[in-house]
Amino acid sequence: MSDMKKNSKDFDLIVIGSGPAGEKAAIEAAKMHKRTAIIEKQSVQGGVCIHTGTIPSKTLRETVLYISGLRQRSVYGLVGGIKPNVSVKELMYRKGQVIEQELDVIKQNMARYQIEVIQGIGKIIDPHKVMVTSENGSTVQYSGEIIIISTGTTPHHPKHIEFDNRFIYDGESILELDKLPSSMTIIGGGVIGCEYASIFAHIGVKVTIVDSRKGLLSFLDKEIVDTLMYLMKKYRISLVLGDGDKQNYVENDQVVTVTKSGRKIVSDRLLYAAGRIGNTYGLGLKEMGIIVDKRGLIKVDDHYRTNIPNIYAVGDVIGFPSLASVSMDQGRLAALHAFKKDLNSCINTLLPFGIYTIPEVSMVGETEQSLTENNQDYEVGIARYFELARGQIINDHDGMLKLIFDPKSRRILGVHIVGERATELIHIGQAVMTLGGTLDYFIETVLNYPTLSEAYKIAALDGFTRIRENGKL
Repeated sequence: MSDMKKNSKDFDLIVIGSGPAGEKAAIEAAKMHKRTAIIEKQSVQGGVCIHTGTIPSKTLRETVLYISGLRQRSVYGLVGGIKPNVSVKELMYRKGQVIEQELDVIKQNMARYQIEVIQGIGKIIDPHKVMVTSENGSTVQYSGEIIIISTGTTPHHPKHIEFDNRFIYDGESILELDKLPSSMTIIGGGVIGCEYASIFAHIGVKVTIVDSRKGLLSFLDKEIVDTLMYLMKKYRISLVLGDGDKQNYVENDQVVTVTKSGRKIVSDRLLYAAGRIGNTYGLGLKEMGIIVDKRGLIKVDDHYRTNIPNIYAVGDVIGFPSLASVSMDQGRLAALHAFKKDLNSCINTLLPFGIYTIPEVSMVGETEQSLTENNQDYEVGIARYFELARGQIINDHDGMLKLIFDPKSRRILGVHIVGERATELIHIGQAVMTLGGTLDYFIETVLNYPTLSEAYKIAALDGFTRIRENGKL
């Protein structure tokens, strides 16, 4: 005990985990001149977002779009192709460059704000103390006025599936494929499953998605999902929905998936992408009495406090919405509340959702289903990318933008986009909705030509036509 006291060090804030939420929490505290430390078990910072999640998968997507020649084929007469036995490591060459650049930025921020980075595994031993175990087994105790947990999540591994990272992979190890298979089964039709299905299908892999649910991405507007599913089938993605997996095993160097109905699906590789669980094992939360659900996610209040007032939790480890963009603000706001409790800052509830399938999908606000369930009257306005000069120029004929609005006040209730640059375009609608804008804004505002942004004006004009024809104007 005397050795621990000798090695102890005091901080105003200790952050466990260096992903987007943890980094932003530490920086915000440092800006308030608080002595801040980040504890990270890996030798490098950045968490899943930088190393095995958001950044690598999105970089792979961009590489695939380039190599496959998706945008160039019918425009310039070029034929994109993949050489035989190309490895994912070759495809991920650009990923390594992007990660290094991102890590440089993080290191610069740590140095600029004088944040101490401690490598090791952290365990909370009392409301103000964290024990850190280093790689060689030595331990050091640190004390902090405030502790913020931002340890993220890890892929869920059901007991009946043997993940060998040779034939059966999860959403992180899939990036370590030695070569591209000719076929792949993906268990789970959520965001991760759909994104990887699009990526692999566009480089010639025959993909089958298996999900016990009857549809993909149920939180999206149904018309947008229907469009995405149509385009998935167009690019050789088979959908087995409403019939979940019962058994998965390797036989003759292939993976056999048996569904609950008895159907057998044979493929070269299997990606299991059905759920993630909180990285809370070994943190000492049970001993501390901090409330954690069965998925390992930490329960917090509106200010991201756990049931122990000076211990906060932010990012994916607290569950929905599990978006890197939201996690960053959660970390920042948790630090602000911890040291300026009278501050009432909060996150805008109009959260944009971006799904990096091919094509991209993005949404903000209500869907037709949610409004129908709430018995709320609405009307829609739709623009198709083929109506746009820019859509013709970039050869995207399948994209669409939908505005959902109140027919009386014409206030925008939701924006839904599938197509090129959907995740960028959504922020125009988000801004207008946040400020209480109506359909009139898009009618009266001049937009650059030719741009995809024009879709807002065309959708607004379509909406006006509909309410006029329906006698609601």
